[in-house]
Amino acid sequence: MRLVSDAEDSFATHTFPTTTEELIDEYGELELELPNGDNTLGDVLSRLPEEEYEDSEEALQAAYGVLGEEAIGRKGYSDRDPLAPGERDSEPLSL
Repeated sequence: MRLVSDAEDSFATHTFPTTTEELIDEYGELELELPNGDNTLGDVLSRLPEEEYEDSEEALQAAYGVLGEEAIGRKGYSDRDPLAPGERDSEPLSL
C-alpha cells in the first residue's frame, strides 16, 4: 500500500507538532494507491476530527485508523487464520 511510503516521506519532512488541517493543506492532493481504488490523502485525513499531532508516527497512525474499505484487499480474506466459530456456512456435525 502506497500510504506507507508516500505519507511517511511527506510527513518526515513536515514540522511537528501540526494539525489535521495543516496536513490536509500541505499534502491533501497526494494520491494514494489503495487495493480497491485510489484516494487522496486529503480525503483520508478529512475523516479525522481536528487534532494536533506531536510527530509523524502519530499522524500516520491516525490516517491508518480512518482508512475505509478501499484499503482492504479482499474483504474478510485471510490465508493465515482458521475460520472463527460461527463463520462456517454449514451446520456443525455432531459426533
